[in-house]
Amino acid sequence: MTEQAGKPFLYVVVCAAGIAAEVGELITAAHERDWEVGVIATPVAMNGFFDTDAVHTQTGRPIRSAWRTPGDPRPFPPPDAVVVAPATFNTVNKWAAGLADTLAVATLCETYGLGVPVAVLPCVADALAAHPAYRESMVRLRGMGVRFGEPYSGEAGEDGIRPEFGWERALDLL
Repeated sequence: MTEQAGKPFLYVVVCAAGIAAEVGELITAAHERDWEVGVIATPVAMNGFFDTDAVHTQTGRPIRSAWRTPGDPRPFPPPDAVVVAPATFNTVNKWAAGLADTLAVATLCETYGLGVPVAVLPCVADALAAHPAYRESMVRLRGMGVRFGEPYSGEAGEDGIRPEFGWERALDLL
């Protein structure tokens, strides 16, 4: 647990999916459960998928997306847990393969070696989720102890209504 605040520190990794616009719901729920929160976003997610100014205000911390230089201080304490929400096809596959080409994926790859609990809320279209690489990635990550919420495609149901994403479910998984 972080000493400075006396609260556990949660990393929230945000990927580029339309539902990312609602990530403030997860941050609010985490604060209500006494977590301090820092957000790490994929580079593409930083390009308009969520309101970065609002998230910065809500967390009181800068959003991380790029590596810091060796002389820069660490902007976040080490994580007590990590939530990946929304988790995209690309991020899940790169993470499972160990392709740490962004700060977000490198952070996820590192969590395994640190023994940090990770919860994931996938947001992947059904056609992509059918790809064998994605299914294999899910098996590998589950084998590493990663906890997954129900898949979410973002598709509207027969009634034309898009289902809720279930942000708080990630915290329940931890």
